[in-house]
Amino acid sequence: MMTSRELVKRAVLFQGPERIPYSLPDEYGTDIISGGVYPDPAWKPSFPGTETRWEDEWHCVWERISGDITKGQVTGHPLKSYDTFETFKWPDFKIPERYRALKQLVETNTEDKFVLASIDFSLMHRLEYLRGHENAWTDPYLEPDNLHKLLNKLSELAIDQIDMVADAKVHGICSADDLGFQDRPMVSPDIFHKFFAPYYKKVYQHAKEKGLLNFLHSCGYIIDLLDDLIKAGLQVIQMDQQENMGIENLANRFGGKICFWCPVDIQKTMNSGTIEDVRNYAKKLIDMFGRYNGGFIAKWYGAPDAVGHTKEKIRAMCEVFVSYGRTFYKKE
Repeated sequence: MMTSRELVKRAVLFQGPERIPYSLPDEYGTDIISGGVYPDPAWKPSFPGTETRWEDEWHCVWERISGDITKGQVTGHPLKSYDTFETFKWPDFKIPERYRALKQLVETNTEDKFVLASIDFSLMHRLEYLRGHENAWTDPYLEPDNLHKLLNKLSELAIDQIDMVADAKVHGICSADDLGFQDRPMVSPDIFHKFFAPYYKKVYQHAKEKGLLNFLHSCGYIIDLLDDLIKAGLQVIQMDQQENMGIENLANRFGGKICFWCPVDIQKTMNSGTIEDVRNYAKKLIDMFGRYNGGFIAKWYGAPDAVGHTKEKIRAMCEVFVSYGRTFYKKE
């Protein structure tokens, strides 16, 4: 019997797992355990934070209205001018204390789960957080050289983290960058290819050299960017929504080229569909993405209350992922 680590690795590399691997609620189990890069223990914000306003270690100021359960939005952008680039104080990701919990997670992984390290690597969001909305989306046209310099710096900071998590003996890295609106990418494929893809490649190739698998969470309509991400070295795309692009379309164009890590679409079927719709959709995810001797990892959305997912629909989805996923490869 394959261990969880072997199942995930074989699904990602299209090497024939015994069953569909999954990351589901506790009662169903998980093949993936995750840990993150902790904040710098010595960092101090420039002002006392409150529930509705605070500063992160990138010097971005966040705000949210009272009672809001989201993480809020950035209202203070510390790199509005590239004139301050050379003196900007970047986070230090080489501090060993940031990785102690991750090392402990690996050391206590007696069941040989796949250990995934979440790193602080976001090109598009971090660009907007640092530069502000207007600057971020005009930089490719007005500040192309400085934009390359900034994206290169962000990739170097990601590489610092990769070196540290690789030393902790994790099996893969995961970052988050929502690259799409509901119906199109946030930037044109040409702009993405010219400015963003080279730095994804720099980071992903370094991770591969360290023996790590590359995971990315990205929501929205990103199908037009997947070619570049795959060529850059991305191996797993974690999509919480797929209906806006079409499961068949995604599978026909990219099945066997990248592994999909998905729940039932969190915005549509899990909200507006019946329980039977949820079951059929879960089965379809396995049928379409998992048919390449691997290629699919099942997932649930870990904040169901925030998106209105009922316990009954979550149960229906998980039951299909586990029961049908257990027999899927045995049919062949």
